[in-house]
Amino acid sequence: MAATIRRETVGTTAGHAGQGPTRVDAYTLDTGEGLAITVWTYGAGLVEVLVPDREGRPENVVVNLPDLAAYQDRARNPYVGSTVGRYCRCVAGGRLVLDGVTYELDRNDGRHHLHGGAIGFDRYVWQARPEPRGDAAALRLRLDSPDGDQGYPGALSAEVVYEVAPGGRLTFAYEATTTATTVVSLTNHAFWNLAGSGPIDGHTLAVNSTRTTLFDDQLVPLPGPPADIAGGPLDYSGPRTLGDHALDNCFVLDDPAWAAELHDPVSGRTMRVVTDQPGLGVYTADGFSGRRRSGICLEAGALPDAPNRADYPPVRLDPGEVYRHRTVHHFSAG
Repeated sequence: MAATIRRETVGTTAGHAGQGPTRVDAYTLDTGEGLAITVWTYGAGLVEVLVPDREGRPENVVVNLPDLAAYQDRARNPYVGSTVGRYCRCVAGGRLVLDGVTYELDRNDGRHHLHGGAIGFDRYVWQARPEPRGDAAALRLRLDSPDGDQGYPGALSAEVVYEVAPGGRLTFAYEATTTATTVVSLTNHAFWNLAGSGPIDGHTLAVNSTRTTLFDDQLVPLPGPPADIAGGPLDYSGPRTLGDHALDNCFVLDDPAWAAELHDPVSGRTMRVVTDQPGLGVYTADGFSGRRRSGICLEAGALPDAPNRADYPPVRLDPGEVYRHRTVHHFSAG
């Protein structure tokens, strides 16, 4: 069965300093086998993911907001489903140094820089191009970020491709190039709920990690290597019920073969995540105003504050190089 792609117009943004009022479109990619997603061009955001339960009944498994106005309201939208960049996670002090030059980034989280700044990639309407691929379907979205955007050096051209494919496979594939040395780490900030609604407390989670970054009270990594968590309260190397445990941690992945597995025992849905990235941010939405613990973020990407940490995997991107990141979600039910 050939997959299908459908486009609808959502509305027009209010605009901001970096982009005037712009039309927002919604693209629905459907495999015809139960897995279907809807992506908005605003924030290159994942708005809906329909996945069948063990009885074959599809249900949306990502948190979404009621309308475009809500997505544009930072108080109501903590990056829900958005593509986050130029740099996901924090840059301590809102400052980075490249080749001896200091760059001051937008400080949108107290004195720190978070998720690309106040007008990060999640606040822009991206250009979209549908790509039918036989029994799979893809949507390619592109954003051109000018030199100096939110303080970052270099004009950056970023792309994300969402693909749905038979067998319950959803892929996020990112690429970026730059005109000057910069840093980059892109991710998706979906809040997953495999039950479709309600709190995530009954979900089980496994993460392929025995180490995590240690944070101060502002969620900035402390000096020193990642901490060994084997046998401790953050050891999710085997499936554990979330319960009421609050997680806002970055796990250092042990093996690129798989990153995490999330399971809802009521619906029978399981999501297995595979990535080529070194870190997985896990957040149980305890600070999501009005929607507390409505979903769990599994954000594959670089480690927090890596631009300022020589002991972390590098995030530097030079002209002539291509940044790449691929994360795959495998859905099943039983």
